[in-house]
Amino acid sequence: MMPTILAIESSCDDTSAAVIKDGKICANIVATQAVHEKYGGVVPELASRAHEQNIIPVVSQALLTANITKSDLNAVAFTRGPGLLGALLVGCSFAKSLALGLHIPLIEVNHMQAHILAHFIDDPKPTFPFLCLTVSGGHTQIVLVKDYLQMEILGQTSDDAVGEAFDKSAKLLGLPYPGGPMLDKLAQTGNPDKYSFPIVNMPGYDFSFSGIKTAILNFIKNNTTQNPDFISQNLPDICASIQQALILTLMKKLVLAAQETNIKEIAIAGGVSANSGLRRTIQEYAKIYSWNTYIPAFEYCTDNAAMVAINAHYKFLAGEFSNQYASPDPRLKMSF
Repeated sequence: MMPTILAIESSCDDTSAAVIKDGKICANIVATQAVHEKYGGVVPELASRAHEQNIIPVVSQALLTANITKSDLNAVAFTRGPGLLGALLVGCSFAKSLALGLHIPLIEVNHMQAHILAHFIDDPKPTFPFLCLTVSGGHTQIVLVKDYLQMEILGQTSDDAVGEAFDKSAKLLGLPYPGGPMLDKLAQTGNPDKYSFPIVNMPGYDFSFSGIKTAILNFIKNNTTQNPDFISQNLPDICASIQQALILTLMKKLVLAAQETNIKEIAIAGGVSANSGLRRTIQEYAKIYSWNTYIPAFEYCTDNAAMVAINAHYKFLAGEFSNQYASPDPRLKMSF
């Protein structure tokens, strides 16, 4: 049976619901939370309260857009983790209650696996096995994807995620929240070779971004001490130079993994995969190394329920269901 599934995503500050029918996304509704802007970052308690306010309208709109009713559903899926505990709890509780009330299966989804499987929403789709660079505010990983539900982490950050490095750098430069996209926008008109920042070389395929964050902090302090207007006078060049260093750090390890595994099917996923510099760079590397590259549509890069839905679709076909005792796990690991 090809199922009709309602999927819910609430891992951070976006409340999203999607409907997938016969393997095709019929609706993908996202409610963002503007409440965090004045704080310069996500406030977990405010995020969970906003999810409580948004989840019923978002689910209702998803069902309406997909032109189905609750009785048409064969399963309900939700993001179990990783993410913010309070935010995850809202989506988990709603999904369990709805599935129990409708007497249909419940499917739990790993947020990072969902990001990877977003590649199977639209064409072109990668073929197995492929490498996926998953980059977000909380994670930086190189994942060997063997099948829809079989994945292995080859390398990951030992400290901070690259998305966090983008956002923290933007905050140091005085850019408004969310800082990463603003830094990317300014970098497009800057000279990436104007300033030099270190690229940390970790063992194997692992990453580290704490060092470059410290280097950026010291760079800003030293230059603004000498010239208080340094940032405003050189902002695009600073942004471009920071962005280049972060991207080269990612690509160095991705190239190594691709060469040593002899895999030329290469994908990127996660919120940072929306970064224009990264998207452009991976296309340039594809020409150099004869890769077949895959980049999700922008709407499937950031947190959304469509990616949860496509993951749930394959879990449904494999008979991987959860029980009513499933609980949120903020540090949920990717299963192999």
